[in-house]
Amino acid sequence: MFKLIEDLLSEAEVAELNRIADDSQFVDGRVSNPHNKAKQNLQLHDGKVIETTARMIIEALMRSEEFRNFAFPRVIAPPIITAYRPGMKYGLHPDAAFMQLGNSLMRSDISCTVFLSDPDSYDGGELQISLGEQDVKIKLSAGSVVLYPSTTLHQVLEVTRGERRVGLSFIESRIVDPENRELLYELNEVAALEGLKMDWDNYVRLQRVQMALLRRWAIGS
Repeated sequence: MFKLIEDLLSEAEVAELNRIADDSQFVDGRVSNPHNKAKQNLQLHDGKVIETTARMIIEALMRSEEFRNFAFPRVIAPPIITAYRPGMKYGLHPDAAFMQLGNSLMRSDISCTVFLSDPDSYDGGELQISLGEQDVKIKLSAGSVVLYPSTTLHQVLEVTRGERRVGLSFIESRIVDPENRELLYELNEVAALEGLKMDWDNYVRLQRVQMALLRRWAIGS
């Protein structure tokens, strides 16, 4: 299951992130994974710049109720802004199961792409996610985000014109099992949409089930 969230970032935030990126140095994206033959892109390299842009994106993610309700975030890897220029792509791959974060490892449950370029400003560059025998192509407006399981096979198709710029992050969820996470998300959505129409005693019983499953399935902070 994947989730699209429109307008996660405001126009002003998108403009500021792009301004910072315009004034910063990009390096070969393989600097963070030199043995990855599928990776053909650029990424920001300056630590202070990455810290500033990552903080802006994480703040936007955490203020989004849709994001919090879908991801149940426990740890969010600092997002890194990457760029794809004509001829660049990222071949088919799953994301790594664990990632180094400071002196510890985080488990990557959910991959996160935040779009920073106007989709009309570049050709190609779609995020293509494989779902069984079908492929889904995603190219969202600037400021929007897509969340998808890190286990899925996905790729970025070749950019043929312009520049595709995105922020990439990974989330360790409090709900480890993806099926449990989806079930709890759906249950919470139904409760939010229909709960107040129910008899109050039945609504309280539903809330008890929600909280019991969250306690059963969630890992600690």
